[in-house]
Amino acid sequence: MTSPASPPRHAAIAHSLEALEYQRVRNASLALIKPLTPEDCQVQSMPDASPSKWHLAHVTWFFETFILERHEPGFRPFDERFRVLFNSYYQGVGEQFPRAQRGLLTHPGLDDVIAYRTQVDERMRRLLDTPPPEARGEILELLTLGLNHEQQHQELLLTDIKHLLSFNPVRGGYAKRWPMTAVQAQGLRWFGYREGLYEMGHDPQQDGAFCFDNETPRHRVWLDAYELASRPVTHGEYLAFIEDGGYERPEFWLSMGWDWVRSGQRRAPLYWRRDGADWRTHTLQGLVPIDPHTPVCHLSYFEADAYAHWAGARLPTEAEWERAARESGAAQQRANLADRGAFHPMPPSSAVPDGPGQMFGDVWEWTSSSYAPFPGYRPLPGAVGEYNGKFMCNQYVLRGGSCVTPAGHVRASYRNFFPPEAQWQFSGLRLARDTGR
Repeated sequence: MTSPASPPRHAAIAHSLEALEYQRVRNASLALIKPLTPEDCQVQSMPDASPSKWHLAHVTWFFETFILERHEPGFRPFDERFRVLFNSYYQGVGEQFPRAQRGLLTHPGLDDVIAYRTQVDERMRRLLDTPPPEARGEILELLTLGLNHEQQHQELLLTDIKHLLSFNPVRGGYAKRWPMTAVQAQGLRWFGYREGLYEMGHDPQQDGAFCFDNETPRHRVWLDAYELASRPVTHGEYLAFIEDGGYERPEFWLSMGWDWVRSGQRRAPLYWRRDGADWRTHTLQGLVPIDPHTPVCHLSYFEADAYAHWAGARLPTEAEWERAARESGAAQQRANLADRGAFHPMPPSSAVPDGPGQMFGDVWEWTSSSYAPFPGYRPLPGAVGEYNGKFMCNQYVLRGGSCVTPAGHVRASYRNFFPPEAQWQFSGLRLARDTGR
């Protein structure tokens, strides 16, 4: 029998489940750096990427700064200098070390960062075992946000590692297993959707209890009739665009996109390499021949939009994408996400008879929607309100997750966003067109 001073048994069980989930996510981050050397974890390959060591420290900084500093009795930081070194962009917390110079932080070393994680994890476990009753709700909300934040950085870890290794011809692959097997090509089909009012945004009944603030509020939009392709565009289809002079014909490109092509002398997507008459591509398994049946990835918005124009179609809006994902009953459990361990887009395993397939996993799909607030949007109060809202400018929305997105992290309402020139993410496209074309 529980004494009056003890927490109810169901509360103790909840605490243990929260602690288990915390440890599961934290262990997953450490598992991602196991194939790397300390030297691999130090280097920053471009200003948009971060060293693996920095990712591991920053997500730890999040828990220390937003949970322990507020709620741990007798709080003392692991190292007060880390407050600046591993603050990404939270102006409300204080100064930040320049993003483009994170690779210059040779100290603290990787061992020091692991020690930082270990100490913060132990302190978090103690706090979760005996949370202050008056702060329990806030702690759990911040814990859930922090774990989803860490899962975002797990994906960034893999994309940044891939970019880094593309510069090193000696290092070899990150993953050992090449996932490609013999497949049969799936023809492109179209699925139609009638015009009408559609309600979009986070729905707890379908999407689960958690969401980021940029997925709210749920609201209605009018959609004209449209069609959506049955699968993402493949490497083989994109190769046909290249061979038809796609990178040499300005009529397919937005003005900024054409300037981007010419200034960078671009002739193919990121990571593509000529091998005589053929193409090879850098992957997390090393340099491999392009498989024509797999979804094309590492496209900028400019490239996705140009391909759509060349194909006589267009990119879907994010509302069109979300409606199709919900109405087709797209299932994440069949998706090629990070838990599969492929770390590369895969071809469809079978034909989809009743709606678009591969809506989740494989590649993030560019939409034509600018990253902007939904009607009535309000960011969260305080410094955590800087998480999403401040970036709603000069970016486009992507939907669906990729082959390096943690399982369970993505949902139909999830809004990813990047500037139009970004390529290093696993970003591809799915075609849409107006009905009657």
